[in-house]
Amino acid sequence: MDFNTLKTVYFLGIGGIGMSALARYFKTMNIAVCGYDKTPTPLTDELQKEGIQVHFDDSIAYFKGLNSTAKDEVLIIYTPAIPKDHSEYIYFIKEGYTLKKRSEVLGIITQNTFTLAVAGTHGKTTTSSILAHILKSANKDCSAFLGGITRNYNSNFLLSQQLNGPGPTVVEADEYDRSFLTLHPNIAIITSIDADHLDIYSEHKFLKQSFELFSQQIKDGGFLISKIGLDSDFPVTAGVKKYTYSLQQEADFYAKNMRIDNGSYSFDLESKIESISGLHFSFPGQHNTENAIAAVAAAQIFGVTATEIKEALGSFRGVKRRFDYRIKSEQLVFIDDYAHHPEELKACINSVKELYPQKKILGIFQPHLFSRTRDFADEFAHSLDLLDDTILLDIYPARELPIPNVNSTMLLDRMSSSKKMLCSKENLVTAVIQKSPDVILTLGAGDIDKCVEPIEMALLKKYNLKA
Repeated sequence: MDFNTLKTVYFLGIGGIGMSALARYFKTMNIAVCGYDKTPTPLTDELQKEGIQVHFDDSIAYFKGLNSTAKDEVLIIYTPAIPKDHSEYIYFIKEGYTLKKRSEVLGIITQNTFTLAVAGTHGKTTTSSILAHILKSANKDCSAFLGGITRNYNSNFLLSQQLNGPGPTVVEADEYDRSFLTLHPNIAIITSIDADHLDIYSEHKFLKQSFELFSQQIKDGGFLISKIGLDSDFPVTAGVKKYTYSLQQEADFYAKNMRIDNGSYSFDLESKIESISGLHFSFPGQHNTENAIAAVAAAQIFGVTATEIKEALGSFRGVKRRFDYRIKSEQLVFIDDYAHHPEELKACINSVKELYPQKKILGIFQPHLFSRTRDFADEFAHSLDLLDDTILLDIYPARELPIPNVNSTMLLDRMSSSKKMLCSKENLVTAVIQKSPDVILTLGAGDIDKCVEPIEMALLKKYNLKA
């Protein structure tokens, strides 16, 4: 598909983190970009400030009022989360518009560029953000489509100096709905293949099969970098070279002499390409350091030097909602994190316990999806029991209808901790203020992010701290 012939690109679900990156991409091409989303968010606010029109009513009248372009000059991009009975979706199909999923469009954009794709049931946003920052810092003129807002660039989309030019492209390879099978990367990273999205895959073995199909799509002469110990050999074509990485377990890329210094990690990198001593990485959490090792491996394969890597890792400022410090003082620490899978919760909580071993930790968790909560109820309970105190919000349904007997009370009952409670979002700030923890975590992938600022403001007031 030739995007240069387009006059209008309309998004169904424009406020999604992946969709908004594509919206920003098409905006740089001087194409009229507009779209629908269910509710306003800080991200849709930012899109509107950038000149992208967004509306929030399921009504085709908005599109008709905006657009008089011929159908063959219009592209409709939709997210799988859009219900099939959505009136705009039905209209576009009935009227014969060209509709493509976000993943299909990303596949078209990247088919003629050197592509570095990061896949995994968790870790891909942080890893791809670190990788994009390394390439940008090394003046490799990359573009990037990311699943989070990087603090270095305050965006989920990075643009090469020459739009659609010869520079590399960094993308998140999303396993949901098998979206990543539209990609054919030159370098691929696989961070994890834990069971998830069983509403799509039904069984873990089918999820693993999907990752194995993805690994076979790496282009001839390309590279696969996978975390050591994953339960798959990841078949590749004959011309693809395979590497492994880990945090400290011996692999093709791993850390040695790792130590914590004032909340930052310092380590030496053992590498099959070029070992590097004296790396400093200030983004907290051992799991994030492991993600950095994967990103460094890809960058080294691409040709980034040791000096450039050291500088880039030292200047990486993190990703919003990934171990995101909102308050960091002697009196109180408040961290916001996107963790929504039991393994992500465990990694985040254990990292906090490592950094603050003598402090009491309160976690506020909003489960995401009824099906995920049902499928991993015991695992969620085990991870949440790592906290000293827990507040559970109601399940965020996202694209799902309720499932009988699946709710936050079910999770609470499975936890062994004695310090736990259910709370509504309306009463959350009051509940938090009444407690006196040393460290507070907000955790989840739903709309818990809307609670973060009110909690932060109330805590600053309570402890007489400056923002």
